[in-house]
Amino acid sequence: MPDVLELEDVRKRYGPVTALDGVGLTVAEGETVALLGPNGAGKSTLLSIALGLLKPTTGRATVLGRPPAAVLRDGLVGVLLQEAGLLEDVRVRELVAAVAGMYDHPPPLAATLRAARVEDLADRLVGRLSGGQRQRVRFALALAGGPRLLVLDEPTVGLDVDGRRALWQEVTRRGATTVFATHYLAEAETYADRVVLLAGGRVIADGPVEAVKALVGGGEVRFDSGGGTPDVARLRALPGVRGVRVHNGTVALRTGDSDATLRALFATFDDVRGVRTERIDLESAFVSLTGGDSEEGTG
Repeated sequence: MPDVLELEDVRKRYGPVTALDGVGLTVAEGETVALLGPNGAGKSTLLSIALGLLKPTTGRATVLGRPPAAVLRDGLVGVLLQEAGLLEDVRVRELVAAVAGMYDHPPPLAATLRAARVEDLADRLVGRLSGGQRQRVRFALALAGGPRLLVLDEPTVGLDVDGRRALWQEVTRRGATTVFATHYLAEAETYADRVVLLAGGRVIADGPVEAVKALVGGGEVRFDSGGGTPDVARLRALPGVRGVRVHNGTVALRTGDSDATLRALFATFDDVRGVRTERIDLESAFVSLTGGDSEEGTG
């Protein structure tokens, strides 16, 4: 049986700009794979090529052993793209039913509406829905054909906490092969079997979450910045410190020797508060592997 999705040495150039640079990727039946990377890493380009919406400059992409566009036409792929347009002057039920009618063997309409949690919106005009409600309708359209592969680009943007949880519960329940791009790293850590980390159009890490975190190694010492500007140069000079990140008032020191870092931290700074040690999480690994360790990470 072929892999559900395979990209082989894929390159995509836009004039002088290289969006993808020799990307190889395989996704097996039943896997849930998170595609991660900073803005401009090539995630959306990769998904567009995987769907047959873009042709690679060189290399090859197949879905179920066939050209992606052919598999998409056969209704075997469900797609939720960022900011995909919706018809405004139809009711939700009518829109989902129309899309389901394009497939040979769609699941019952009621089941699709229920799975996407849009039953209560079924008789509402699409044009009167909020942003989060529209995203739930897009998810319903992705499920409408009963696909073997789900491709989701930022699927929970605009959803509240309950909406995010409901979407992932449905993805997990279905057990279909799923590839998703997200900026919510906690979602990748919780729901993905594998993470594929892109930077500069290349795959720089590919594996289970724990394996990707292990590439960074060590742990973190975190403390509250107290609203002031930390002396990043002095922090970098502490024993064991491999990187410094400042985010929302918290300073995170990635370290290969937490004990040595802690001793030096208390000896060097008098006003350190809220100190705790933590294992490397996926966000910290992401920042480290993509070269983002810096004092600029304050957003």
